[in-house]
Amino acid sequence: MDAVTVAESRPKGDVEPLVQLAKPDMAAVDALIVERMQSQVPVIPLLAEHLVSAGGKRLRPLLTVAAARASGAGEDIGASRKLAAAVEFIHTATLLHDDVVDGSNLRRGKTAAHLIWGAPSSVLVGDFLFARAFELMVETGQMRALGILATASSVISEGEVLQLTRAHDLNLDQDTYLRIIAAKTAELFAAAAEAGAVGAGADEEAVQALRAYGMNLGIAFQLADDALDYGGASATLGKNAGDDFHEGKVTLPLLLAVARTQGRDDAFWERTINQGQRTDDDFRRARELIIGTGAIGATLDTAWDYAAAAQHALKPLPASEWRDALEQLADFAVSRAA
Repeated sequence: MDAVTVAESRPKGDVEPLVQLAKPDMAAVDALIVERMQSQVPVIPLLAEHLVSAGGKRLRPLLTVAAARASGAGEDIGASRKLAAAVEFIHTATLLHDDVVDGSNLRRGKTAAHLIWGAPSSVLVGDFLFARAFELMVETGQMRALGILATASSVISEGEVLQLTRAHDLNLDQDTYLRIIAAKTAELFAAAAEAGAVGAGADEEAVQALRAYGMNLGIAFQLADDALDYGGASATLGKNAGDDFHEGKVTLPLLLAVARTQGRDDAFWERTINQGQRTDDDFRRARELIIGTGAIGATLDTAWDYAAAAQHALKPLPASEWRDALEQLADFAVSRAA
């Protein structure tokens, strides 16, 4: 069965059922976000709004309120809504910091904030948003949820530093790469779902099920992003296609292509990744090698495995339209790149 047939046989999934279900909750979360990013220092709300207003589906806070609803806990999810706003602030803060570190030009389809206001302002506004996140967490009185999101913030930072130290390492093994993306990306998905369930007073089985769902969903989502960087368009990504390659980042599609072209294209990979000597035409060649070796398809196969694990994790939850929508989200996380 060829790659096209396999892609067509996969479920497409959809994020819209979850978006529609969560509309009232997310309206309340958005209002909180707007309220709490205000400051008497004018550059803070301007810079924060630049990124927050381009937030798209806000998957991570959406996951927080969906976890609260799907857990079978009570109807009062006021605390979970505040935790959802905190999750969005944590995510936005990490994006502001990442774009400075990576020197990115685009974020969520807009010019990166550091190119408009400068790197120092971007970093400091990121710090402001982290502080606002913790204020919201404290207000809920949910010490366990505070611990979950505080730990996640630490894990994300560790993942970013680990990626930074191994970013241009062609000897990076697949297990280590998966550990990096579990920390830098999937941990916030996991913590968002776990904190939402805890905030709603869910039982322990539901809390752990939703954490496992978030972790597997986050890994699937990042692997799909890795594939999109070589096979997608800037409009889909919200950043420039090829950014990972131009920044010399080693991702799973590249690692697989390097292994599959060993002995033939070693000098190309050594020059462009290990030595950082890239020309304008090198991305085209890298993309041809990655697509030609089937590395994108293999990356997406791995992503589908994690999406299936995410869906399986939901089995302990009561049957509901919320659980169904979360299952569809797992398929959508990967199918958007197929």
